Amino acid sequence: MAALGSLLLSVRRLHSSVAAQAGSQWRLQQGLAANPSGYGPLTEYPDWSYADGRPAPPMRGQLRRKAQREKFAVSETSCTAVTGNGCWITGMAAQAAAEVAGRRKEAEKCS
Repeated sequence: MAALGSLLLSVRRLHSSVAAQAGSQWRLQQGLAANPSGYGPLTEYPDWSYADGRPAPPMRGQLRRKAQREKFAVSETSCTAVTGNGCWITGMAAQAAAEVAGRRKEAEKCS
């Protein structure tokens, strides 16, 4: 009986972290999430709905992922706006410099 107890204790010490990560490199190379539960219809859609057809209230994980997507979208939009505004300002400065240079050339021709 003591041998069975020590066997159970040794089995409980096994870790499955490597087994949980199996295939993650392959999934990343295929353009998928490293974790198969990362995204997709089984993760995003509700598990149940009411019998009369009403959707289930969103779960905490769904709300968290929605907030993350909204935060990312806002940061991407603001980054694009800042970059676009910077490009517009640079373009306007280049255009103004070209106009000044054109005026100088015309002034030199007239002199």
